[in-house]
Amino acid sequence: QVQLVESGGGLVQAGGSLRLSCAASGRRFSYYAMGWFRQAPGKEREFVADIGWAGGSTYYADSVKGRFTVSRDNAKNMVYLQMNNLNPEDTAVYYCAADSFSSRLRVGVAGSWGQGTQVTVSS
Repeated sequence: QVQLVESGGGLVQAGGSLRLSCAASGRRFSYYAMGWFRQAPGKEREFVADIGWAGGSTYYADSVKGRFTVSRDNAKNMVYLQMNNLNPEDTAVYYCAADSFSSRLRVGVAGSWGQGTQVTVSS
């Protein structure tokens, strides 16, 4: 398993941008597929995006496709989520997750989870 710590959340106006970061500890970081999830108040946690171990394969939820971009830097043990054109419906706690398989991330299963970072989008 890896330990994950998110950062970069905050308050932003609709139409604005934020970049979330996820720092991972552990020497086997490059072996893991990485994902981003979010949970809005009163709602279940939902999948946002994932990226394969080499960074060449990405997958997005329809709700964020074309606005969010996931990337990783294996040399720095970091994963990023660039969020553009944010709207109030994007308000949620965002979580970073790691698993051996992207297919498991896409159904909400992960071996490791971060503690989350709050993103609030005002109208």
